[in-house]
Amino acid sequence: MEVPKIFKSEYRFACIVWDREPVKMKELIAICNEKLGWKRTTTYTVLKRLSERGIFQMKDGVVTSLIPKEEIQREESRCFVEDTFDGSLPAFVAAFVQNKSLSAKEAEEIRRLLDAYTEQEKKAD
Repeated sequence: MEVPKIFKSEYRFACIVWDREPVKMKELIAICNEKLGWKRTTTYTVLKRLSERGIFQMKDGVVTSLIPKEEIQREESRCFVEDTFDGSLPAFVAAFVQNKSLSAKEAEEIRRLLDAYTEQEKKAD
């Protein structure tokens, strides 16, 4: 299944839903007004667009996700690396760490993720 594209303003809205789901529409409208400055109609419009793309659903006045946040993040990250770095993850990482110093904890977490991936690949072979 292809993961739908989600735009920046939609993503901010989506994070509100993911962080609170299941969330009643009335509560979602109030939160979007407070955090995003949106009117009720804007909240409904964005929810409708994301629902049409299969990301969220509203049933009995309650909004829930059909696609988890992590899946959207994976696809958005993959597209970013593909579009900006010709698909080269090492080029992305090199560009990222050049302008940001990693803490020892962050570097260790990256090592752990790479080690886990390497182990997974060995088992697959």
